[in-house]
Amino acid sequence: MRPAFVVQMAPAPGPVSGDVDDGDVATEAWRIGFTASRKVGGAVQRNRAKRRLRAVARAVMPELAHRGFDYVLVARTPVLTCPYSRLEADLTAALKELARWARPCSGDVLRGRSI
Repeated sequence: MRPAFVVQMAPAPGPVSGDVDDGDVATEAWRIGFTASRKVGGAVQRNRAKRRLRAVARAVMPELAHRGFDYVLVARTPVLTCPYSRLEADLTAALKELARWARPCSGDVLRGRSI
């Protein structure tokens, strides 16, 4: 957990039975979602928080995100006032910390992680 946001990571689910299988989407890309609760503030503050997280993710995620995983960035109130460079550094550190969970030892069951 970082002061300005929380990063959650989980293995992407495989195709659901009944879905058209056009390749294994879960292993081809990473996905990301953003959320901000009313604790962050009103609609304007929540949208601003998500915009800031999107901008940071656009800069950092392509290099550090692992294919086949879903990520969620949960905004916290300090994201509104935290300098952009600090947000970048925190996201980079969080993704590097989560990277060790992206490559499990043989036989390990992958579960979601949160930092």
